[in-house]
Formats: sequence, C-alpha cells, structure tokens
Amino acid sequence: MTQSVVVQVGQCGNQIGCCFWDLALREHAAVNQKGIYDEAISSFFRNVDTRVVGDGGSISKGKICSLKARAVLIDMEEGVVNEILQGPLRDVFDSKQLITDISGSGNNWAVGHKVFGSLYQEQILEKLRKSAEHCDCLQCFFIIHSMGGGTGSGLGTFLLKVLEDEFPEVYRFVTSIYPSGEDDVITSPYNSILAMKELNEHADCVLPIDNQSLFDIISKIDLMVNSGKLGTTVKPKSLVTSSAGAVKKRHQKPFDAMNNIVANLLLNLTSSARFEGSLNMDLNEISMNLVPFPQLHYLVSSLTPLYTLADVNIPTRRLDQMFSDAFSKDHQLIRADPKHSLYLACALMVRGNVQVSDLRRNIERLKPSLQFVSWNQEGWKTSLCSVPPVGHSHSLLALANNTCVKPTFMELKERFLRLYKKKAHLHHYLQIEGMEESCFMEAVSSLSGLVEEYNQLDATKSMPVEDLPRLSIAV
Repeated sequence: MTQSVVVQVGQCGNQIGCCFWDLALREHAAVNQKGIYDEAISSFFRNVDTRVVGDGGSISKGKICSLKARAVLIDMEEGVVNEILQGPLRDVFDSKQLITDISGSGNNWAVGHKVFGSLYQEQILEKLRKSAEHCDCLQCFFIIHSMGGGTGSGLGTFLLKVLEDEFPEVYRFVTSIYPSGEDDVITSPYNSILAMKELNEHADCVLPIDNQSLFDIISKIDLMVNSGKLGTTVKPKSLVTSSAGAVKKRHQKPFDAMNNIVANLLLNLTSSARFEGSLNMDLNEISMNLVPFPQLHYLVSSLTPLYTLADVNIPTRRLDQMFSDAFSKDHQLIRADPKHSLYLACALMVRGNVQVSDLRRNIERLKPSLQFVSWNQEGWKTSLCSVPPVGHSHSLLALANNTCVKPTFMELKERFLRLYKKKAHLHHYLQIEGMEESCFMEAVSSLSGLVEEYNQLDATKSMPVEDLPRLSIAV
C-alpha cells in the first residue's frame, strides 16, 4: 500500500485540509470498528506511541494508539493554524510539521513566492523530508491552496518547484481554488496569473475549483432544504447550518459548507488508494491516463452526491441518474459545460455496491452525447471502490480532461489585463526583490499558450473520427 502527504498552504488550504482530515477520520472510524491500524489508514495516517519521545514511536501494526496525519501545515499568518490546534483535531497534527509566520503575505504573490519562499525554503524542505521518511512507499503529494491570495498562490506554487526538485518521482496533485469575479481581493487576478505559470510548469495534475461554483451548489442545497423538496432535511450540527441551527442565508457565503465539498472531492479521489475494490485505480494512473500532453493537466471535477455525510438527508439518487448528474453542468466544481466541449479523456471513480456491468452500461448510454478527440474515442478510465461514503449507498467522482476549462482561464486573463493596462497596484509587486514587469509578461504569455493549445484541440471538433489502421503482422 502506498502513502500520500497533504501539504495545506495559506488560510483557504488549511481550512479545506482541516475539513478533509475530519471527514477522513469519520470515514475510517465507520469502516474500521475494531480500531486496528491497517493499510487503509496508513495511506494518510501514522500510528504513533505518544509515550515514546522523538520519532521512535511509530507503530506499523496492531491497535491504533494515536493517529497523526501525514500533513504539513503552512501559513504566513498564525490565525487559522492556531484555530486548528485549539480545535477538536488538535491531536491529529504533529506540532513539528507546522510552519507559520505572523506578518502574512498581504494578498501579494511576490511576497509569498519571493520573500517567504527564500526565507522558509530550508524549513519547508526539512518538514517534507521528515514526512517522506515516515512513508514506506510515498506516491503522491497533495497540495491544497487558493489562487487569489498571497500565501496560497505565492508560497503554494514555490513549494511545487521545491517538490519537483527534491522528489521528482513523486506525483504532485494540486487542488487550486480559483477566485470568483466578485472576489474581495483586488489583486487576485495578478496573483492567479502568476500562480498559473508555476502550475503549468511544475504540477502533474491540477483540479481547478471555482469559488462561485461552490457557492452556487450550496445555494441550491439551501433552496432544496427550504422548499422541503423530496423530503429533504438538514441534519443537526450540519456544515450547511449555522451554530444557531438555522440554515445560513443564501447571500452569506457559507465557507464551511463550501470547504466540505472540496474535502469530499479529495476523499473520493483517494478512496481507491485507501480501500479495497474490484477495480482499483492508483493515483499515478490518473495522470498516466488523463494527461496526454504535459501542460494540459487541468482536470474538471464533478461530484455526486454533492452533499456529504454529515449534511443533508436527501433521498439517494438512482444509480443511472447519478451518472447523468456527473455530466451535467450543475454538478461541476467549476463553471463549465463539458457536454458541449471536447473530451481528451475521462475517469469515473465509483464507490459503493456498483458492478462493472453498471459502469459499462452507463458509459455506453452516455457516450453518444459526449464528444471525445478523434484519436482517443475510448478514453475512459474507471475504478470501483467497494466502500461507500458514510451515510450513502454509492457515490461518483468524474474527472474530465476537457476543453471546457478554457473559458475560466480566458476570463482570468481578461481580469488581469484590465488591472495591468492601468498598471494598478503594480508597484506593490515591483518593490519586491526579484520581481520585474517581465514576470507578469511571462505569466500572461504562459497562460495564452495554454489557451491556444485548447483552441487547437477545439478546432478538431468537427473533424471525422478516423478509422485508424491497425498494425499488420507478417506471418
């Protein structure tokens, strides 16, 4: 069994990370009722004897003593990390695996990347090496960060280069939260464009997630609950309710519930690596099968059910309906419509009591309405994990390498150019050592190159599917 390390950077990254660890613990507690430290738990947790001082207390078998997350927590403000350390998950994190500062990055990519990057590079490396040493077979680093702020975008992407240099054989999966058009950080277009160049160059797979999409999804759940549709109710102490127990107002952004959806995405993404199944998919298979060209590694994710184990009592969707949902724009975690764009490849990660025949039947049913590139008409990758999410009979995560991601990048570029043409706020960046105007030009050029690659693929949409010649074998 392989292990993965989660690196959560910045306020957003740490809040989502905290939510992920909470859900992961609840899921393993439901499955592993005997309290035995097994391979499933070891993929993301160490078993530690807290009576032993230093690093000698790791236990590889037997009863669970004290679980420690395979995580590194980084933030240049102390607030969120301190909250985590005072909260119910405080014992899950190793205090030696935290890096914090007090000044913050001031919503400036250059401060996070150039200033804190060089200042904390050795500390970050030390924490990463220590995490790696605790793994028998380290397969993947999961980086969770946001694109719009300073620490998540700047230090988060600095970290990618460090990982590539230090652990070139270990996969780098990045969950990136993109700002909405109404973002309250005025410099978020600068930060996002600068971060995009680093993601293009140093990530193996990126799961772009749009803040606005998350907010829209939570609003729909809110609407469904308030209408009493289909017997929908919110469970007590749910993440979609306030501390008072009332459903949060739709215009008040419920970040806990939004983070919960992203954490649930990561839970489903890693389920095959953590649990047994008749058709398991390794994390390296996602990159191998879904990324045909190095830079086109942005995977559009959709999730059904969208709500999670502690949230909403909504009657279970029929199995076939669940597959249809995964391809509808309402279930995408970015504002996109993959059905009207071009698929390079698609992975379906199913959990619960689902048969291979169910998978095949639904793929055949949906195929006529989906357009794949001519050279990869059978570009499906599937996995079946027998353990469903807690509180559900089955779930489905779809990961699509699809040109529908292009409008998100084009909108980001437009927002960047509106600011950059006026040179607004540019001096905050240029006063940082190592930052020049050429950094911005290189970043926007990198993004333009990425969009052009998607354009070239879209131009092939109307081309007929070639009946490719097969290799002739001389007898």
